[in-house]
Amino acid sequence: MSLIPLFMLLQLHLVCARPLFPLPSKTSNEEKKTLQTFRPYNIAHRGSNGEIPEETSAAYLRAIEEGADFIESDILATKDGALICFHDVTLDDTTDIAKHKEFADRRRTYEVEWFNVTGWFVVDFTLAELKTLKVKQRYPFRDQQYNGMYSIITFEEFISIALDAGRTVGIYPEIKDPVFINKHVKWAGGKKFEDKFVDTLLKYGYKVRTQDTNQSYWEITSDDYLAYISNYVVGLGPWKDTIVPVARNYLMSPSDLVARAHAHNLQVHPYTYRNENQFLHFNFHADPYAEYDFWLNTVGVDGLFTDFAGTLHRYQELTSPHPKDETANSLLVKIVEMITAYEGH
Repeated sequence: MSLIPLFMLLQLHLVCARPLFPLPSKTSNEEKKTLQTFRPYNIAHRGSNGEIPEETSAAYLRAIEEGADFIESDILATKDGALICFHDVTLDDTTDIAKHKEFADRRRTYEVEWFNVTGWFVVDFTLAELKTLKVKQRYPFRDQQYNGMYSIITFEEFISIALDAGRTVGIYPEIKDPVFINKHVKWAGGKKFEDKFVDTLLKYGYKVRTQDTNQSYWEITSDDYLAYISNYVVGLGPWKDTIVPVARNYLMSPSDLVARAHAHNLQVHPYTYRNENQFLHFNFHADPYAEYDFWLNTVGVDGLFTDFAGTLHRYQELTSPHPKDETANSLLVKIVEMITAYEGH
């Protein structure tokens, strides 16, 4: 079981320097539409990866086009210390690395989270080498037509995609396997993976507060800890089956986690929602709209990580369409208030 402290990030002040990344809105100076706050958030899990290979520029652009409020990415580091958007520490499942004979001798076995794992590891390749690879779909039952079309992108390119969108789009980055990364990648000045991650966010104008944690799921979700973290995070990102347990693929009675989080003014954004029947519990009768309805209206969560941002957007437009004069700004207000309070210490 796992739970992710929620670091939803919105640009709060102007940043001038950005990596060169060709996007349609790059030269636009018009004021952007603000992030909607009147309904739960549509969080594109690794982009619209149900349609296009995960964590690619095309997957993120598709998610923004389809109405995602936030785009989520996993962050790893290369041999030469560049931060990239990639989920697995190995390249085997979602790239064409096996076709690159020049890298055949890079296959290794390392210990990752107490298990021996064999494959081609991102930490054994420079950014330039990784850019020669092409990304492919993780699941064989999804559309394969985009395999081999897109490259791995950097964390800065990911940020640029969000900043260059025609409306305000938040980012939802997650660092992966920091213990493993820090063991294999070294930076000047004794900096660690976490430092480089935060430095990058600060460079592009994102306000960041950090707190190390080494507690169990049950410790993190205790009332005392929820009260503690409410001073520096907006909410929680738990696996959905820890909120509503499952037996024989049927949902059981919900836990009280959402209610307790809300009592501490914390949002709850579970993961991961997918359209395919093999990911849907029997209660939903192969209908992703029924799953969205249950989680948003019965459980009452504040956002969803989904592989299909377009599906969630269509559901929300049917059930809670954008009001014509929507001006709510409560989330931004809370973030600014927390930052102001913190900087005043």
